[in-house]
Amino acid sequence: MERILVVGVTGAGKSTLARALSGRLGLPYHEMDALYYVGPRWATNADLAEDVARLTDGRCWIIDSLGYPEVRDLLWDRADTVIWLDYPRRHVMPRVLRRSLRRTVTREVVFGGNRETWAGWLRRDHPAWWAWSQHGPRAREIERRLNDPRFAPLRTLRFRRPQDTTAWLTGL
Repeated sequence: MERILVVGVTGAGKSTLARALSGRLGLPYHEMDALYYVGPRWATNADLAEDVARLTDGRCWIIDSLGYPEVRDLLWDRADTVIWLDYPRRHVMPRVLRRSLRRTVTREVVFGGNRETWAGWLRRDHPAWWAWSQHGPRAREIERRLNDPRFAPLRTLRFRRPQDTTAWLTGL
């Protein structure tokens, strides 16, 4: 495991696991949302494909994302391991709701200097709405990719319960 994708729906704990893996394995960790959102009003990175290509050209890395469409194939082609946090909604939704509530109340600065807002909760791209609506489609996309012959060489670890992920990480 030297080029690792940690995948799953919003709120599954991808970033938390990726950071922990980075510490345990000594591999550099790159947060995909921090690469994607680079400025005020959720401005996106026009050079995302080039930036991700440069990062993943390295021998070792961990990225916490299925990948935005413009870099998805690049990530999957260059990874050697996919860790799928395939948790049910009943595990994911409380996490994403707590996180978004905390970020909104404390005005925590997130990617590109942005903040989650109360008005943002009404938008379809808010993390809570996104996690709910994309749970099934995201799982199907990951499943499709894992069954794609192009990605057959990937080592795949699929965790359906947070305690299984924790046990695996503890055993590393």
